[in-house]
Amino acid sequence: MNHTSLKNDGRTGFSRRRFITGTGSLLGAAALAGPIPSAWATPRTAAAPIASGSRVPALVIGTGYGGCVAALRLAQAGTDVHMAEMGMAWDTPGPDGKIFANTTRPDDRSFWLRTRTKQPLSNFLGFPLDRNVNRYTGILDAEEFGGITVYQGRGVGGGSLVNGGMAVTPRRENFGAILPTVDAEEMYSTYYPRANSGLGVTTIDPAWFEEADCYQYARVGRKHAQRAGFPFLFVPAVYDWDYMKREAAGTVPRSALDGEILYGNNHGKKSLQKTYIDRIRATGRVTISPLHKVTTVTPAPDGGYTVLIDQLDTTGRTTATKTVTADKVFFAAGSVGTSKLLVGLKATGALPLLNDEVGRGWGDNGNVMCGRANHLWDPTGKLQASIPTGGIDNWDAGGAFAEVAPLPTGIETWASFYLSITKNPHRARFTWNAAAGRAELDWQTAWKQPSIDAAKTIFDRINRKEGTIYRSDLFGVHKIWGDHLTYHPLGGAVLDKATDNYGRLHGHPGLYVIDGALIPGNTSVNPFVTITALAERNIERIIATDL
Repeated sequence: MNHTSLKNDGRTGFSRRRFITGTGSLLGAAALAGPIPSAWATPRTAAAPIASGSRVPALVIGTGYGGCVAALRLAQAGTDVHMAEMGMAWDTPGPDGKIFANTTRPDDRSFWLRTRTKQPLSNFLGFPLDRNVNRYTGILDAEEFGGITVYQGRGVGGGSLVNGGMAVTPRRENFGAILPTVDAEEMYSTYYPRANSGLGVTTIDPAWFEEADCYQYARVGRKHAQRAGFPFLFVPAVYDWDYMKREAAGTVPRSALDGEILYGNNHGKKSLQKTYIDRIRATGRVTISPLHKVTTVTPAPDGGYTVLIDQLDTTGRTTATKTVTADKVFFAAGSVGTSKLLVGLKATGALPLLNDEVGRGWGDNGNVMCGRANHLWDPTGKLQASIPTGGIDNWDAGGAFAEVAPLPTGIETWASFYLSITKNPHRARFTWNAAAGRAELDWQTAWKQPSIDAAKTIFDRINRKEGTIYRSDLFGVHKIWGDHLTYHPLGGAVLDKATDNYGRLHGHPGLYVIDGALIPGNTSVNPFVTITALAERNIERIIATDL
């Protein structure tokens, strides 16, 4: 019998009402209540932001993977650097004593300038999950375009604050399709190892994995994959596994075992704050301005670039506009942020010599999600670690790699949940809407069909083997596929097209792209290790030749 019906089961005493009212449920009181009054109306961190009129040798726009690599290596080479970050610093606890909100209990900290949450899983057992919140410069931006919602981290540390921590290096035989103009030998001998070391990438202890209650869901996913003929791969991650063991033993505050991931992780995860940014601060040559949004970059009369920066408060209101001069500018605002900014700068004449490749080659890394309804005798566990540890590789035969992902609701769901990365050929373009004064993306929801088809090569076979079916209560009423989103935006300023082969923007010397905008739409796996490794490669050449 599948756990597909909401009727009572005589053997277990299971009922729909009992299922949705369990302690700690994703649909508990917090998820259904109205907004909590905002306790974060003013900035919670004392900062020394950049002063208007300043001149800096290097300005880095953004503090994600590429930006942190650039800032660290520039500082180590003797260059003073300033980093402008649109989001908050996320270094001060809130009224609950925690910096980050829990995944199952979103509050004002959870979303960037929204009055209602927009969670990736919008429904559960027919109930909507989203709730009202107060407008605040929260950690997760659910940015909506015509055909897709793009989830991005907002804060010092960028996407590292909100991702699942799966630190995957692509198989070398796939690399030529990812970055065809980059020397694979250099990447795999030098820059991928450098990135993995810098990020603190490690793999779970296999013996502990076999016994840990919190990874029952992953063991069930492995069993189903292997019985259907697919390989299950242990996947490295950026989590302190010793800390997770202590979480399981009850000797430290829970973090991954309290479901923390989507809106930040308070303890064990090695985000950029704990790796590159720690080393950046230690150089003494880098300053960071949170809640500072770059709006314009133009050539300065006496060389370098004039940069306009809006300082924000926690409602998103501009409190000051600053003018800064930078000798060199590194665009590291993420694929979407960098692409939107460059498209606008070209269209409005601020940087008219940028070429027509700016804005092109954007993709969603083939992201699509789904859930499977397992048998009642095949539970996935009430306690689920929020850090995924394994995946199913059917890239060669079906064009899909799937994370065996957690569903940390705090109750037994009998569900296996997956995020797939697929060979989706579609690429979108950012263009400038002059009337609206904004950049727009021409992605079409129908373009997700190749991703669904690729993912089905895995999950149709597993369902046939197990006698199970897809869940249809996670993304809307009777909707199986999470085809409305991406966690992995890539492209928009593609390497060796919008830039040269090391990220120098064509037409304007001293401007560089150093983030995921360089990668044309797909990495075949989770992308942040590749973004980091490419940044390490590029900044090494830039320092050697341009400084």
